[in-house]
Amino acid sequence: MALARRDLLLRAHRFRLRREDLEDCFSQTTMELIARTRAGGTFKSRHHLANVIEQRFLSRIHDRRRALSGRSPMQSALETAVPLDGAHEHAAEIADRRAEVEHLAMLRDELAQISRVAGGLTYDQRLLLASQVGLQMECAEFCHRHGWSTEKYRKVGQRARARLRELIAAENERVPLIEARSEQGIGTNL
Repeated sequence: MALARRDLLLRAHRFRLRREDLEDCFSQTTMELIARTRAGGTFKSRHHLANVIEQRFLSRIHDRRRALSGRSPMQSALETAVPLDGAHEHAAEIADRRAEVEHLAMLRDELAQISRVAGGLTYDQRLLLASQVGLQMECAEFCHRHGWSTEKYRKVGQRARARLRELIAAENERVPLIEARSEQGIGTNL
């Protein structure tokens, strides 16, 4: 019965997954039904068996689609990975299509800027921001550890973020000083 339904089901559901994935789902379905039969399971008729095969097959397809959409980090990573077929000799030519180089460079620059101006914050403000960003500690745990009230936690955090914004804005407004040179040679000196 599985062989008779195989081609029909693979054609009928070809829009749901790639051919290899559909065949894998069908194989899993077949193995499950064989195991059920060996354990003593029976089916009322050939029609009942055909319905069970289709139902199990659809269930495997839905499971596979959930895994590919992110429920399974490994399957999601494998799905978005760049194939290396025959490209191992030219590893330098492989580019990560997901990389956002400009965005990453801007984020790193912002992080470096925060690191430069963080000295302008008080100790409590730095401690609070580090616990929120680095340790991702909740308010209750932080207050319990450091003996703070929730109101102090809220106010220090509010002031720390406002002060950090001020320090970053002040650094962005600052223009780097260049030595005045009246004795420059001809040219642009780039």
